[in-house]
Amino acid sequence: ASNWQIGFAPESWDALLQWALDRGYRRAHLAQSGLVKARDENRPDGEVYDRFRGRIMFPICNDVGEVIAFSGRILSTERETAKYLNSPETPLFRKGGVLFGLHKSKRALIEANSAIVCEGQLDLITLFEAGIANVVAPQGTAFTDSHARVLKRFVTEIVLCFDADAAGQKASKRSLETLLQSYGVQGARRGGPAERSLDSMLQNDLIVRVAEMPPGEDPDSVVRHKGKAEFMKRIVEARNFFDYWIAQEAADSDLTSMTAKMRLARRMAETVARVCDPIMRTDLANKVSSGIGVAAPDFEAMLPKPGREYSVAAGRSHELQARPAPRHDVAMLGLLALRDQSAREFLLGQDWRDVLSQTPDAEILSRILESDLRPDDAVSVNVFMAGLTAQEEALVSSWLLRRMPPNAVAVASDWWSGLRQAAVRRQLKIAEGRLRIPQLSAGQMTALQKQVVDLKAQLDELSAFSPAHVLEN
Repeated sequence: ASNWQIGFAPESWDALLQWALDRGYRRAHLAQSGLVKARDENRPDGEVYDRFRGRIMFPICNDVGEVIAFSGRILSTERETAKYLNSPETPLFRKGGVLFGLHKSKRALIEANSAIVCEGQLDLITLFEAGIANVVAPQGTAFTDSHARVLKRFVTEIVLCFDADAAGQKASKRSLETLLQSYGVQGARRGGPAERSLDSMLQNDLIVRVAEMPPGEDPDSVVRHKGKAEFMKRIVEARNFFDYWIAQEAADSDLTSMTAKMRLARRMAETVARVCDPIMRTDLANKVSSGIGVAAPDFEAMLPKPGREYSVAAGRSHELQARPAPRHDVAMLGLLALRDQSAREFLLGQDWRDVLSQTPDAEILSRILESDLRPDDAVSVNVFMAGLTAQEEALVSSWLLRRMPPNAVAVASDWWSGLRQAAVRRQLKIAEGRLRIPQLSAGQMTALQKQVVDLKAQLDELSAFSPAHVLEN
């Protein structure tokens, strides 16, 4: 427990409040943090009390290990209250994008190239202490698109692993519906939210599987009572996401009733039709028709045609993909600065700030060189990517998948020479244009003429080198 800084909140209404006030913390800041709560919600400046009382306390950290919130678990099963109580969302804590344990499991995720997503903190800690370190847990919410975007920086596979009790099955079902609703879906199914997606997983080559626990068991109890090997066996045997979804939907319906079967087929056809990729949509339609016992042609006939909502959203997706990528030379230098320490050191030794300030579409390369990332340290690269927009992240991710040239420093030198030539040509064109401005003073004319001579000399020197124009396929 000490490795996870687990503590205990006393059964008191103001123990934390008094402790914090005695140490100079302000009541308003405590309330904003969610550690205390107003007795009267209509009077936020009135009396407050400790939010967490009589609970085991789990600090929730961001991916660099800073505590940003807490989660408390009740000790007594006799109390009629929620099993877990989490901090409310604050400027530091957005539960839909935070994964418990990530600060400790990042390296294991990268090494295993797979993330086991379990339901609660105790499950995660038990697995971690048993030597299963590639594990994370959402914070009291279904698995979201934000979670997928975080994990795709570390892994290519996600295994959802929920408890076999009613709460675990409910969490599993919520996650399945959340993932399905936006996996190529434009609009929600059965009135649920559409902003979370499995789409982002598969666009980034993320494989999703679902592991099932024995009835009445959870990951914690399986490891404790049956051992690590039994748990890992279930992880290895975890079913494909869609296979699990079909089985769950079929289990909830009476397939001996033609009416119930047709109702289920129509509902599933509505979801299948919203999958954008035509090959995957056909494959999924075949799986569904086989799984629920409906002839494939009959099921295909139920698939609704994409409507205007689908087309508009698909158009927006196309617009995002159609945004121009950085110039080829900038992209090549970005790849080298990300992947090779020697090439990065070469570029950092150049006058890169001046040159890139005069180079169109070079913002992402500037950010790479300004950052503290180390190409041989995957964690530092992931920290850098955490600050990028979705479009920038997708671009950098594609660079990380490219094959590196064997002579990285020489290639970087060639491309940098070409970039400098282009920058000098632009400066020269500007200076020559200024020479044609009427009413220049003698001093201004002399300074511009000297600048033009210097720039031409630089250009002659740089022209002795020519870019390699080599890009590994």
